[in-house]
Amino acid sequence: MFSRGVFTAFKQSTQGAASRLSAHNVLLGASVATALGSGASLYYLNQNAAHANMEADGLHPADHPFPQKKLFGTFDHASIRRGFHVFKEVCAACHSLDLIYWRNLVDVAYTEEEARLMAAEYEYTDGPNDTGAMFERPGKLTDPMPRPYPNEEAARAANAGALPPDLSLITKARHGGVDYIYSLLTGYSDPPAGVEVREGLNYNPYFPGGAIAMAQNIFDGVVEFEDGTPNTASQITKDVVTFLNWAAEPELDDRKKIGVKALLLFSTLTALALWIKRNRWQTLKTRKIVFNPPKNWNRKN
Repeated sequence: MFSRGVFTAFKQSTQGAASRLSAHNVLLGASVATALGSGASLYYLNQNAAHANMEADGLHPADHPFPQKKLFGTFDHASIRRGFHVFKEVCAACHSLDLIYWRNLVDVAYTEEEARLMAAEYEYTDGPNDTGAMFERPGKLTDPMPRPYPNEEAARAANAGALPPDLSLITKARHGGVDYIYSLLTGYSDPPAGVEVREGLNYNPYFPGGAIAMAQNIFDGVVEFEDGTPNTASQITKDVVTFLNWAAEPELDDRKKIGVKALLLFSTLTALALWIKRNRWQTLKTRKIVFNPPKNWNRKN
């Protein structure tokens, strides 16, 4: 029979070997993971090597401090109002906004009466009337934003074959979102030495390929703001980008408000659940179970 001392020594040596084996396995796993990660990184860099000529993909836009990009940030509604003014005066000459109706502007940037008066400035084809003929009428709140061209063919014919995209979802349809649109609108410049731009195109390093059909349309003083905001090119661009971001995500403010309410609600419910758990289980978790053998436990029959 083994003595108690021998058994204890064997047990301790077994535990020591197990702990050393576990540490060895952790070290081996970390080494393998590091090797695999390094190999994957080298493969990616080899397949996507950086190069001096990045026009094919366009420059990566800088991060601009739009308030709605913050976790709990919301839209600047005065900026939305100014941005719609810029869109109407500058962008609407070529771009449509099919998913936005006049009624969407009510209580966001304009009053109901202001939106109704703006809609009435445009003529819409309606009908047929009692005689079966189509007719023109002033716009109503239920009408969509007017299109600059009747169809795609007319749009291409007026823009040397290029089709101006609809701007309803443009900030969600482009990688980089509002930062890309802002950088694109303010990024026009003369082409660098060695870069040739075909006639009819304009150089913009943020546009994939570097050559864009849309000419620069935003300059200092191109529009006047009714609230006296300085009409610099950067301010005008910031406002119209904010408006386009709202057009793509008109529910953003409400979504964030609901998110804050949900966080408060679930935080309260979580704290309540933890308190109830401690209150209900503390008697079971803190009790002590003692086994008292009978006095005649070792007595032989």
